[in-house]
Amino acid sequence: MVQLPNKIAVVTGASNDRGIAAAVCRKLASQGVDIFFTCWQSNSDWVDTFQKELMESGVRSVGISIDLSERDVQLTLLDAVIEKLGFPTILINCAAHSIDSDYMDLDAETLDDHYFVNVRATSLICVEFARRFKQLKLSWGRIINLTSGQELGPMPGNLAYVATKGAISAFSQSLSAELAQLGITVNALNPGPTDSNWMTDEIRNNLLSKFPTGRIGAPEDAARVVAFLASDEASWITGQIIHSEGGFHRG
Repeated sequence: MVQLPNKIAVVTGASNDRGIAAAVCRKLASQGVDIFFTCWQSNSDWVDTFQKELMESGVRSVGISIDLSERDVQLTLLDAVIEKLGFPTILINCAAHSIDSDYMDLDAETLDDHYFVNVRATSLICVEFARRFKQLKLSWGRIINLTSGQELGPMPGNLAYVATKGAISAFSQSLSAELAQLGITVNALNPGPTDSNWMTDEIRNNLLSKFPTGRIGAPEDAARVVAFLASDEASWITGQIIHSEGGFHRG
């Protein structure tokens, strides 16, 4: 097992037990990484329950409920991480806002709601992380942003989500070139359709035939890729969009 001792990871969007972010937290905790996670609109006891679960792996863990659509949320978030655990060297942006919208539904409010979380918060958390990293003169860092493979084909009915998550793919590639000299790798991960909290039986049945492996991706599949990208073994991988979809085809 790969171990990542004496490291602190920030994971956004760990709002429920079945999501990719929760699986990422569990995987990194099992490798000795201290975890600071964010959630939003979760059950009232979720933070305490999940903190305790992660701490059973022998690591420190802190969670907060925070609205990532708030202006300057990057300052509030990183200040809290540093106060509670110390400066993180791993940043994983899993949080996303997603509401179905086609060309008849799309309006300014829908776009803004997606932009605030999917683009503004993700981008500003990344750059604030890098700025503080540089001030501390550190030499090892990881940024991993979750995206959804918008460049691989159309996703009709999700125009606002497509526009904002596609922006993060482009942002990650350009940011990687700026941060390479600091020792920070920046990659994006497209896990493909994942059997997490959003998937209904109807969606699951419609998607299953599109996976040649005979199963739909699980949150743990994405978590394993994230853990690799966060490890020393991935130090030569940066500026990439990793499509880990189990052979999913869109035809």
